[in-house]
Amino acid sequence: MVSGTVDVTQELAAFLRTRRERLDPSDFGLPSRRRARRTPGLRREEVAELAGVSTDYIVRLEQARGLRPSADVVEALARALRLAPDERAYLFGLARQRPRDADKLATTAAPSLVRLVAGLSPLPAMLMNHRYDILAWNGEMARLLLDFGTLPPSQRNAMWLCLMHPGVRELYADRERVVREGVAHLRAAWAAHPEDQALSDLIAEFITRDEEFARLWGERDVKVNARGRKVLRHPELGKVTVDFETLTPLQDPDQLLVIYRAADEESRSALDGLRTR
Repeated sequence: MVSGTVDVTQELAAFLRTRRERLDPSDFGLPSRRRARRTPGLRREEVAELAGVSTDYIVRLEQARGLRPSADVVEALARALRLAPDERAYLFGLARQRPRDADKLATTAAPSLVRLVAGLSPLPAMLMNHRYDILAWNGEMARLLLDFGTLPPSQRNAMWLCLMHPGVRELYADRERVVREGVAHLRAAWAAHPEDQALSDLIAEFITRDEEFARLWGERDVKVNARGRKVLRHPELGKVTVDFETLTPLQDPDQLLVIYRAADEESRSALDGLRTR
């Protein structure tokens, strides 16, 4: 029976027991029947040895006696129990810990996501990580905003372009609002990824080089803006108004899939004309 709330101590205990009991001792080079095993799987002392902790510690965890294992211990248990990635993440969540590799940021897009971005054509689309690094884009987005492929990778960052690139600086009719929302997103990302030194360095660069960013950063606004409207002043098409939607791939939760749609008939005609160029 499932109650309305989760007792994480009990669930942690039950999860560790079930993962231990499903393991085959022969997979670890252990004798399968040195003496009769009363329960399936590995013994507690065997898991303790594999994880580098005491047997008593495993006993107390499996008996839900109020322990909260550290991130290092959770990682050791995940390796000892040969947990799949989703199971490992679940164990860290139950222990209220954060994996030490949680801030390892993808600097390239998975091939399936690259194909997805391309397949969203004729809608302009691009994929970013939480730093706003642009990882993938389709032709429509390149023709609408900028051909990102002509830039060095260090400049393929949406906030960098909005602050530093002359063409992009002039692209947004309501640039101050766009920058404000971007700063609020970066502050949320910065708090969620405290070990991401590259993000901290990027923010420090923006504060040093751009007075507007420094002022907005000092206001400490926090907001993740997943949808909205932008008015663009395209050098060839004139005024183009787009609605944007930001989605998160389930297996890549720190990545952002941004999709533009024309907000009115005039903008739809403009985007249709852009595709034929």
